[in-house]
Amino acid sequence: MLGIPLGMLAAYVRDKWPDVLFRALAILTYATPVFFGGLLLKLVFSVWLGWLPLSDRASTRVELVLDRIPGATGIYIIDALRTGNAEIITDVLLHAVLPALTLGLLTAGIFLRLVRANMIGSLGSEYVDAARSRGVREARLVRTQAFRPALVPIITVMGLQIAMLLGGSVLTETTFGWRGLGFELNQYLSARDFVAVQGIVAMLAVIVAVTNFVVDVVAALIDPRVRF
Repeated sequence: MLGIPLGMLAAYVRDKWPDVLFRALAILTYATPVFFGGLLLKLVFSVWLGWLPLSDRASTRVELVLDRIPGATGIYIIDALRTGNAEIITDVLLHAVLPALTLGLLTAGIFLRLVRANMIGSLGSEYVDAARSRGVREARLVRTQAFRPALVPIITVMGLQIAMLLGGSVLTETTFGWRGLGFELNQYLSARDFVAVQGIVAMLAVIVAVTNFVVDVVAALIDPRVRF
């Protein structure tokens, strides 16, 4: 949501000051360790500004309510939506903002640079020049004529980044006290419960394999050349 639009904009304003700013942002987000980025976000938005919760998946009162729901899934966002209570839903979503932002920034820089590089090649092609000569609006030119041919390598990298996101979730969930698979994996490693560790690692491997298969199918649907 952050890296792709910024990458498109950076390619369109190539070598101008917004492009330089976006490239610096990409390097910064890619080079910053996940746990350090999480601590900085907590310091700014939780401690200094007080806008967002510091840690946990929900407030204590909301956790008690969600744990008592019949047939609870354990996924608080889904369980909160099932209650239909706006206050509970808001509380769960606010607790998810900082962990999601921390984990998202891990890949935002990668996609920004990748989209920029592919879009620059597309914007310099002859078919884009032909579309521009026919009077196609610049916004449409960027969104369709230039972006879609550059989408296949981007989607391929999306599948590869799933493994990085799952690996980063261990540090993110530990930093924010978010009791998910990453947090549990860290606890099992500390307790030397290697059977549980093997189970979680096997589950993560299945998720990565299935995701990459789906990505290959989507890439074939977007670009017919991939089918052959």
